[in-house]
Amino acid sequence: MHCGAVANGRNRRLLLSLTGGDTDYSFFAEHECFIKEVAKAQPPQHLTQLLSIFTARGKSIVSPGAKQGLLPLAIPLVRMSPGSSIALLRWPTARPSMEMPVVEVQQHGVWFLANNVDQFIHRILVEEDISKPEESSQEIFDAAGEAGKKLYSKGDFARSELMDLDLYLLRKVGLFPDSLERKVIRHIENGDHVSALVAAEFYTKRGNFPGFARPFAFNAKVLLKLGRSLEAKDAARGALKSSWWTLGCRYEEIARIAEWGEEQIVQYKEKVTEEGRQRDISRGKPRAQASYDEAGLLLDLASLEGTWDESRERVAQCYKDAGLNDMANFVLYRD
Repeated sequence: MHCGAVANGRNRRLLLSLTGGDTDYSFFAEHECFIKEVAKAQPPQHLTQLLSIFTARGKSIVSPGAKQGLLPLAIPLVRMSPGSSIALLRWPTARPSMEMPVVEVQQHGVWFLANNVDQFIHRILVEEDISKPEESSQEIFDAAGEAGKKLYSKGDFARSELMDLDLYLLRKVGLFPDSLERKVIRHIENGDHVSALVAAEFYTKRGNFPGFARPFAFNAKVLLKLGRSLEAKDAARGALKSSWWTLGCRYEEIARIAEWGEEQIVQYKEKVTEEGRQRDISRGKPRAQASYDEAGLLLDLASLEGTWDESRERVAQCYKDAGLNDMANFVLYRD
C-alpha cells in the first residue's frame, strides 16, 4: 500500500481506496501509514489488534489526522467519549525506534495508560477475563488474535492465585499509574503511612514513567495528606518542572500545593516572547535549544485552558527553528 496520500495531506478517501475499500482495514492501515510517513516513528507491532479490540467494543476508530482540539503531540486512535480519546504519544526528540506510550487525551493534557501497545492489550485481556463470563469476552480475545494469545491466556489470573487485580497487573503486566496510586491509597486507609510513602516514592523512581509529571504530582498530594506540607511543596514544584500537560490533573491543584501564584504564569508568558528568547540566547543558550524550550513552554501554557489549536503553528515553528523539521510537519498535520 502506498502511504503518500497521508504524507502529502491529500483527501483521506484516496488512502481508503488504496486499501481495497474495507473500511475497518483501511482505518487500521491508515494509522500505520500515518505513523511511518507523518510521525516518522515505528508503528507498534500489534496496533491493528488494539484497534480491532476497540472495534469489538463498539468504539469509533478515528483518523490519526483528526487532531483538532487535541495535544499536538498525540496520534489519536479511538474516541472514548466527548472530550476523551485514546492516543499514542509522540515525544519530540524520541528515536524513531522508541515505543510510544498509550495515553488518554483530555482537554488539559494526558493520562498515562501504558508504556506500549502490548502492555495495554495485555491489561485489557486480563480485565476482560475477570470481569465478564467467558462467552461475552470471547469477541475481545478473538480481536486480539495470535498477539493476544502470546500475552495472556484465559484463566491466567485465577491460576496466579494473586486474587488482586492491581497486584497482578504490577507483577505480571507492567507499571500503571492508577494501580500504583490505588496501592498507596490502600496503605493510607489501613493506617500504614510508612508503606504509603515508600510506594509513592517508588512511583517517582527514575525510568518508571519518563517525561511524565503525574508521579511527582501524586506524591505531592500524598505528602500533603499525611501532614508533610513542606515536603509536599517541594514535590509539587518538582512536578511543575515537567510538562504541565502530564500532571494528570489541573495545573491549579499542584500550583496550590507548590504555593505558586499568578506570577509564575506571567513569567512563562514572558519567556515565550521574542525578548524572552533573545535573553536566553544572550545568556549563552544555543538558538536551537531556546526554540525547543519555547515549544515546551507554549504547550504548558496551552494546557491551562486546553487551547491547543491556537498554539499549534507557533509550536511547529519552534520545532522547525530547533532543527526538528519532521516534528514540525507532524504537529501541523491535520485532516
